[in-house]
Amino acid sequence: MRRRLPRRVNVYLTRLLNPPPVARPVAPPVPPELVEQARASRPPVPDTPTRLYVAPANFAGQGWLWARAVERQLTGVGAVTMVGIPSGFRFSSDHHVPDQVYLRSAEWQSEQFEYVRQGFTHALIEAQRPMFGSLFSSNAFTEARVLTGYGLRVATIAHGRDVRLPSLHRENYPWSPYLPEEWAEVDVLERQVRRNLAGLASLDLPTFVSTPDLLDDLPDATWCPVVIDPALWETPEPPLERPRPVAVHAPTSSKFKGSDQVDEAMTDLHERGLIEYQRIQGVSPEEVRRIIGSADLVLDQFRLGSYGATACEAMAAGRVVLGHVAEHNRRRVHEAAGDELPVVETTVENIREVVLELLEDRGRAQKIAAQGPGFVRRLHDGSYSATTLSSFLTEN
Repeated sequence: MRRRLPRRVNVYLTRLLNPPPVARPVAPPVPPELVEQARASRPPVPDTPTRLYVAPANFAGQGWLWARAVERQLTGVGAVTMVGIPSGFRFSSDHHVPDQVYLRSAEWQSEQFEYVRQGFTHALIEAQRPMFGSLFSSNAFTEARVLTGYGLRVATIAHGRDVRLPSLHRENYPWSPYLPEEWAEVDVLERQVRRNLAGLASLDLPTFVSTPDLLDDLPDATWCPVVIDPALWETPEPPLERPRPVAVHAPTSSKFKGSDQVDEAMTDLHERGLIEYQRIQGVSPEEVRRIIGSADLVLDQFRLGSYGATACEAMAAGRVVLGHVAEHNRRRVHEAAGDELPVVETTVENIREVVLELLEDRGRAQKIAAQGPGFVRRLHDGSYSATTLSSFLTEN
């Protein structure tokens, strides 16, 4: 039939039906100086009987803080942390590796694998992310099997979105942010999390979680609380002494913290002259510490039903902390700490009302704030977390 068509039409149809292959963009080679920099900055292997390697997420500096905690608390344990770094603020880590090197340098990846395989007795994989970039097809579960095959003891620790199943979270938490109508990528995340949960189930290795709500998704895991240094956050001045208190909200992710509702309620109170509202984002950790330490009220998160490092930092500073922590997560905290969590229960629906109540009864608010530093020392200064990790680390 096409023989009857004009030549120009046939040429067009041929091109349409047989398009030329699209050339995929080729990533530029990793600059050799970056590879050498990562190689030269690689820390020495600890000279201890138990040697722990922690990588590669280090969210909020937690990998490094867990490593220092086990070194302080457990005899004969040394640890090294590694994190791949994009641009932006860097939390403390023993080894900062540029993302180009971590993700794309086969030379560095192979060397790093040998460094861990030959030098360490234990490995803690963070957030189901690969420790060696693309060396094992970017698959943390394959890495775990390979390292286990070489005799290392391997465990994983979940940070949050890597294992928090959106569909389950929607069932358990009325203000869940995992709503398809609010977030188009929820279905993609659901599939990713299901793959991670299946991968963890296939490993049958020790599994830890950093926040109590993640026990919903991994009921057989062990809670290893986030760690902060309470001494860095100590503040001598009590909160709510000034006529117009300062209220601070420092979201790392606005969608997950309920920041829109916080802004609406706090802006209203700010404009009425009842508080001074500060929303901080994109500032250095040192600046966050200064701002929180000078605040009266710290509004944490209101949609996930749990609490994390920011709430701990504010409690350590003796500030009045507001947030939504679901009742079953409060029970988990009480079982671990032996005390009630000193976070004033607040939801996205009553932020304004709770703040007004606290301003009316400042004495009650100050008593709650005063419980914060002791609570943090009991559960979040690293000693509890090191004890939690000890069962894994004492098996050789």
